[in-house]
Amino acid sequence: MNQAGHRNGNQTPSAVEGAKNRRLLMCAPSSYDLKYEINPWMRLENRPNISLAVEQWNELYKTLYDLPNVYIELIPQNENCPDMVFTANAGLVTGNRVLLSNFRHPERQLEIADFQRWFETHHYEIAAPHTSVKFEGEGDALFAGHVILAGYLKRSDIGAHRWISENLEIPVLSLELVDSRWYHLDTCLFVLNSNLIAYYPGAFDPYARVVLENNYETIQISEVEALRFACNSIVIDQDVVMPSGCPETQASIEAKGYHVHPVEMSEFLKSGGAAKCLTLLLN
Repeated sequence: MNQAGHRNGNQTPSAVEGAKNRRLLMCAPSSYDLKYEINPWMRLENRPNISLAVEQWNELYKTLYDLPNVYIELIPQNENCPDMVFTANAGLVTGNRVLLSNFRHPERQLEIADFQRWFETHHYEIAAPHTSVKFEGEGDALFAGHVILAGYLKRSDIGAHRWISENLEIPVLSLELVDSRWYHLDTCLFVLNSNLIAYYPGAFDPYARVVLENNYETIQISEVEALRFACNSIVIDQDVVMPSGCPETQASIEAKGYHVHPVEMSEFLKSGGAAKCLTLLLN
């Protein structure tokens, strides 16, 4: 696989990491495929083109790596975990602590041990929810300054929100997701800064929409571009890496002073994921 190196030239790892203060966790798609159906996007008769998926992942990797503040860590993919490439679902990280995920579907529960092992090896303090509480990491919990926006109902339980708040000592705004096509919060909302979010209103119940509109400046995403996963975007300072084919969203974001980097994500959309799903913010 011709992926960009995650360390640069002759610099030592510590030198590179010190110069790049946004750390991301990614998983190269060595065993990516569509082998089951656990969301409305997944259809066994519409499996991804794996070689094209590898090209798209490499382009995303290179786009992120070329940003001035980004350092990328890699976790090897377990050959029995085709969705492990979607590292955003591994947990929620702050400082040296990680709130580990507890996946709803048995097909993804196989990933937990690999991610836990990686965090342990890298000296993270790990907390896990009660076995009865489902929580799918940064897929359903996003920092917005000193608040966490947390989705629930489709994949994560609302009971996880109290656990998050108590562990991190930070307020959590609970947002109910009502459309199974947008089963994770990061498929229908992204945070540009502590005061500005972009979201697709149709994915949320009326009360959640009121909460968002009353607490943030908002950019509303159209259904057409939400279906292209416009909201599954990665924000690194003033740079936004987002799925291609979303010109209205791109224009709205650029009007706020951000620089947008579109990347083609067609083969990951077939599994219900895109740019943000493929990355986990480590700090």
